Amino acid sequence: MTIFSSSLRTMANAIGLGLALLAGLAHAEFPDKPVRIVVPFAPGGGTDLIARTLGQGMSQALGQPVVIDNKPGAGTVIGTDLVAKSAPDGYNLVIATLAHAVNPSLLSKLPYNNDTAFAPVSLIGRGPNVLVVRTESPFKTVKDVLDAARSGKKLTYASQGNGTSAHLAGEMFANLTKLDFLHIPYRGAGPAMVDVLGGQIDLFFGTAAAVGNLVDQGKLRALAVTTPEPSPAFKGVPTVAASVPGYAVESWYGFFVRAGTPAPVIAKLNAAVKKAALNPEFVKKVEQEGLIVTASEPAEFDRYVKAEEARWRKIVKENNIKAD
Repeated sequence: MTIFSSSLRTMANAIGLGLALLAGLAHAEFPDKPVRIVVPFAPGGGTDLIARTLGQGMSQALGQPVVIDNKPGAGTVIGTDLVAKSAPDGYNLVIATLAHAVNPSLLSKLPYNNDTAFAPVSLIGRGPNVLVVRTESPFKTVKDVLDAARSGKKLTYASQGNGTSAHLAGEMFANLTKLDFLHIPYRGAGPAMVDVLGGQIDLFFGTAAAVGNLVDQGKLRALAVTTPEPSPAFKGVPTVAASVPGYAVESWYGFFVRAGTPAPVIAKLNAAVKKAALNPEFVKKVEQEGLIVTASEPAEFDRYVKAEEARWRKIVKENNIKAD
């Protein structure tokens, strides 16, 4: 009986070792097919452009095509939910923004739980939003905007959708100034900017990545940046806080995969993101537009997002910010 039991144990150990080796080989072979990045915004905005640029570099690092899949709507919930319900195999990533950290506080119901549905891959970078108007606008300073609002003029501001950094930047602006602004949500920065440039919308608190080129081309006028300190990418542009004390909003970009994705797969994705994000050409391009590249480890990104969730939970509650 003892010999038989010992043989069974030996066989079980051998099977276990074999399965572990097979699992290791499977991880080593990742990826063996195209990888998808879900962008929860319409094409043409800052998040879309960052995802497409990084996707090219990641494709080279991974040795497989990286496909961009735009799934806008519901304040990034539609696209994010696709990844929450995907297989935990690393083949589906979502590029997340501030909306990811805010939606649990802003929306009464989400089809996923941020704490259990996702695994962090990397924080790509952080940067300011920029309060812009079209160059034909009469507004040349934040004071001009405030004076117009105080005079009773009903001003509109665009965003990429409910819960996005542009929406929250506008809501905080309205709450701290005690003035009324009409929020018009779009399905991405691209469609929003079309109406800003066309004069249908007065203001846009766009991400630096979304509006930087248009400011450089003279199509948009930058009135202020939303971070507490001025941005070197927007020389001579003051902060919103200079006119509205206590004001501060930061936008960010990062990658998540489905929770349960094997650690070796996440490590390989993290390495690919780092290689693409730290490419000197990418760094130069996005830093010119105000983005500070971080290309973090997964654990660092996890800590950052949890801190953002806690910060915005407090802000949403104190300022009574609502989704439209």
